[in-house]
Amino acid sequence: MSSLAKAPPTLALALRCLAALALAAPLDGCVSDGIAVVNGHANNAVSYVLGPGGEPARGQLFVASMRLGEGGTDGEGHPGFSLDSIGVPANHRVGAIERASFGEADSKRHFALLSHRSMEEVEFLSEIAAHVSGRVGVSSDILLYVHGFNTSLDEARFRIAQIVADGRFTGVPALFAWNSKGELFAYESDKESATVARDALEKLIVDLSHTPGVGRVHILAHSMGSWLTMEALRSISISGHPDLDGKLGEVMLAAPDIDLTVFERQVARVDPKHVSIFVANNDRALSLSSRIAGDRRRLGAMDPTNPRDKVELDRLGVTVHDISSFSTDFVGHGAFAEAPDVVHLIGAQLTVPRPADAGETANPDFRGGETSVAPTPPPAPSQKVESQTLPPLAAK
Repeated sequence: MSSLAKAPPTLALALRCLAALALAAPLDGCVSDGIAVVNGHANNAVSYVLGPGGEPARGQLFVASMRLGEGGTDGEGHPGFSLDSIGVPANHRVGAIERASFGEADSKRHFALLSHRSMEEVEFLSEIAAHVSGRVGVSSDILLYVHGFNTSLDEARFRIAQIVADGRFTGVPALFAWNSKGELFAYESDKESATVARDALEKLIVDLSHTPGVGRVHILAHSMGSWLTMEALRSISISGHPDLDGKLGEVMLAAPDIDLTVFERQVARVDPKHVSIFVANNDRALSLSSRIAGDRRRLGAMDPTNPRDKVELDRLGVTVHDISSFSTDFVGHGAFAEAPDVVHLIGAQLTVPRPADAGETANPDFRGGETSVAPTPPPAPSQKVESQTLPPLAAK
């Protein structure tokens, strides 16, 4: 008997629906030239970065991995560490991760792992400090990405590389790769793996905040990774360091797969002024997650236009971005990174100059080469909004 046949009826039904959605997703929202349709309009954004002679742009990515057999954990609950070089192709379009349909990736046309260097934890932290050294303003910040359910290591690496490129983040990117199986029917197994990873993520966040010269440590977490992130931050707060001793930056939770009541307990320990959530009332993956959890409401599927939900969200005190109109496929679970306007918003949140920053910041390019000096963007309003709906894309 298959594992699906053994599953409880509600879970089995949800998994079958999820499989159908996953199969349908690639067929939805595409036009003949392969450009994704966002809110009914073609995303015709031009390439963001070009390497010399059509070569891929290179980005350095620090990885702490809990994955067995992939240069990750030692099997005792301690992550493995590496410095990876990720190539972003010259034909890259904002919101996309260009990958080969079959066969080997061509680094001139696809996202690719260009190099990988494993290291011990002490060397890893020392290397991060070396990358932070000499940077000024927001370029001295670290952005830590925590991926979600059903995510392979390559998918996680390429996603943060894409967000860094599209959001024009000029600091140091890092990835915490917990041991997701990367399988559609492994939801409950992934939740257990995320639970096991809490202590390792907590230690990594604290260690990053102790990096000499670091400005802020920002965290971008997706789906189940949002639950894992909030659990780690809650534990750090209980230990007496609720804002990482002044080093905690933006905590951005994209499509958070968190029970609403659980989140209320988590955010009670974490200063909500640091937290922003990206919600969509048409996120079908979260609808299925809710069903698996016995119809318990998921934070990422809240609807700020619904009076009942708005009352709940206002009480949380976090910034809310409604991205319901930016769904890029039938499932609607990845709009935070796939819709150009949304990923640009994430970039804008990370590049707001702080009062102590000078009028200019050193902006290392994505190839990790020499720095250039560029003016900082104008400051954003100092007052955070309780609920914010992104405007639809204008027709081109």
